[in-house]
Amino acid sequence: MNCGCAEVVTSGLLDLFDARERMIAAARPVEGHERVALGDAEGRVLADDVAAALDLPGVDNSAMDGYALCLAELCPAGLPVVQRVPAGAGVMHLPGGGCARIFTGAPVPIGADAVVPQEKVSLDAEGRVHVEGEFAEGANIRRRGEESRAGTPLLSAGTRLEAAAIALLASHGIAEVTVRRRVKIALFSTGDELIEPGERRAPGQIFDSNRAMLKALMAHPGVELIDQGVLLDDPLDLHQALGRARDEADLVVCSGGVSVGEEDHVRPAIERLGGIAFHGVGIKPGKPFALGFLGDSLAAGTPLIALPGNPVASLVGWQFLALPLVQGRQGMTPPALQRFPVTAGFSRRGPRGRRELLRVVLDWSDGTPVARLAGGQGSHMLSAASQAHGYLLVDADTDVEEQHAYGYCPAAQFGR
Repeated sequence: MNCGCAEVVTSGLLDLFDARERMIAAARPVEGHERVALGDAEGRVLADDVAAALDLPGVDNSAMDGYALCLAELCPAGLPVVQRVPAGAGVMHLPGGGCARIFTGAPVPIGADAVVPQEKVSLDAEGRVHVEGEFAEGANIRRRGEESRAGTPLLSAGTRLEAAAIALLASHGIAEVTVRRRVKIALFSTGDELIEPGERRAPGQIFDSNRAMLKALMAHPGVELIDQGVLLDDPLDLHQALGRARDEADLVVCSGGVSVGEEDHVRPAIERLGGIAFHGVGIKPGKPFALGFLGDSLAAGTPLIALPGNPVASLVGWQFLALPLVQGRQGMTPPALQRFPVTAGFSRRGPRGRRELLRVVLDWSDGTPVARLAGGQGSHMLSAASQAHGYLLVDADTDVEEQHAYGYCPAAQFGR
């Protein structure tokens, strides 16, 4: 049943992009770092710049299987094969008037100035090489240091180490790196009605999906999760839990109890131990999102992210607003939102007074992307969110009209 509450226009809401900028501004990196083996560095964030340890490639080498030769010595009679150069061989000298059979990655012999691919070569009855086509000096040769020179910058501090970056470090023989320490995040849900999945459910109780979702989103090598479970709607319990989180964590994330109802006790508990930087963002779903702190100030205390209780609102709040703060605490520069226009494959009355983030799938059957609703758009409906490719971003007081273009944010950009 829809009571129409979602259509009530609330004054004083912070714009989505202003709220995102404020989250980024609040994201001071945690202090401390550690040395880890390269094999354990996936997903961690570099604490220091890394310089190239050597020239790459270390020598001029062949980009393919073929024949290394001096172009000036090509002649109608062909060139005899006088050397064989496999990968891993030392640098050889090419005798004048001959060529070398060479393989990908093998050092180019001194005296050769091109590598001719084997498919462009024919061998006569005497085994002499004849070249088909024209080749320029340096053809198919990877020059020493063309990728990097020893001592030049390789990776910058703040880089999240993923497969390609780890391979780059390994290619320089780097076995250990200095990374920022893990960000300690205290997580809890609030609500007398919440129970753990697997428990026996009584009438009126619901399973805590938010914490399960947020734990999955925080399953990151750069995060140390402190799971505080489900807290009852009790001011004393909340006060004690927030006090523990303030002392143990670098960041606190909670969901539920952040609205303004009589049973929403989270905000008063935060204000007793710290304060609220902002509360309320002009988005649907996700309006009750809040940024607070435990301690003397946002700059000096422990930041706290209060997510809405409705699961899709919580997901949207995490992806668009909470994640960049977490990335900043990890020492990363949060990437800009990717946004590009797509055609709407449906019509829908637009949101009143705030932006709406519709969960959509992209239909490429006609060759260009058309956004279609992934399912029901209620802030409690996880089924559409679980199927969505991303979000159709609809500006406030703007109706969605079929065949018109609207902003689209891909879900893939919201990786952990």
